[in-house]
Amino acid sequence: MKKIAQNYNNCLVNLSNSILKYYGIQTYHNTLYQLDKYLENNYKNVIIILYDGLGNNLIEKGSFLDQNKIVDITSVFPATTTAATTSIITGLTPAEHCWLGWNNYIKSVNEIVTMYWNVIKDTDIQVANYNVSKNEFPYTTILELINNTKKAKAYCISPFDGIYYNQNNIDEMYEKIIELCSLSEKKFIYAYCNEPDNLMHQLSPKDNEVIKLIKNLDDKTEKLCKKLEDTLIIITADHGHITIKGYIVLEDYPVLKNMLFRKTSIEPRATNFFVKKEMVDKFKEEFNKLFSDDFILFSKQEVIEQKLFGDGNPHKSFESCLGDYLAVAISDKAIVDDYSSTSFKGMHAGITDFEILVPLIVVDKK
Repeated sequence: MKKIAQNYNNCLVNLSNSILKYYGIQTYHNTLYQLDKYLENNYKNVIIILYDGLGNNLIEKGSFLDQNKIVDITSVFPATTTAATTSIITGLTPAEHCWLGWNNYIKSVNEIVTMYWNVIKDTDIQVANYNVSKNEFPYTTILELINNTKKAKAYCISPFDGIYYNQNNIDEMYEKIIELCSLSEKKFIYAYCNEPDNLMHQLSPKDNEVIKLIKNLDDKTEKLCKKLEDTLIIITADHGHITIKGYIVLEDYPVLKNMLFRKTSIEPRATNFFVKKEMVDKFKEEFNKLFSDDFILFSKQEVIEQKLFGDGNPHKSFESCLGDYLAVAISDKAIVDDYSSTSFKGMHAGITDFEILVPLIVVDKK
């Protein structure tokens, strides 16, 4: 396990921009030249299958997925589903689309919002009678852009959006891919699977049940690819995973916690702190004294200047989502506000290679 930085010229954003380029759509960012070489062919079907959490280090050597991997790429920052899948379906960096993490501070409602659930962080309370996140941070997907060209039809297959399948029956996902590929039209398919991320959160990445699940996904993917023709299958992940060896609970550190004027946001391994004005300097000193072996602490200005969330034109609300400091994990620790906060055995969003490196797997069935 080692520290590694996201490479915004070799990441999931660039993968999506290669798809845009293939369909003749103006790109937002550089493309992946390794993928562009395959896309020089004219395919009836182009498919992205995203296995949530299937980082590069989790793929068994010699497996079907490993044999068809062409290169390692990076996730975005933070390496987490909210930021990374939004980047994949938009072609934008997190700074541009502003879906920064599981919990995001949204100034218009002055609350930290659990983005997908539309609730106030660590509660079941709806933040508003409308979807605040989608209202504040709307975006156009690459699927919409492809459909607008009339050159191909774009589909999303997911337990949560588009063409639905039961997340407890992954065979349904493969069946729907095969059904769509049998249609005569040219098409792009984005298929999302919430495993192995779901199981790794519960059991940790190296649990035997997780290893068995990944082997099963590998087998099923190979069987799927054998059934397809005139199709380019691109397989990747939004991020990897790491086993958490300890949670830092802020209520155990009252001196530090009393310097904050609201709860933390973004992620437990990419933690946003909102500090009382008179405590800004003291907070940095106290935090680094306690946790410098486990986290790198960036000031808001450093986050912006170093473009941690990516380049491009930042969303108008981007800076308002940032706190005074951002703590980024470099070890196997995570930060939560109190003992009622959600904690998992497997986590992500830090800057270790286990979390950041994801595979670019390509199966060419021309």
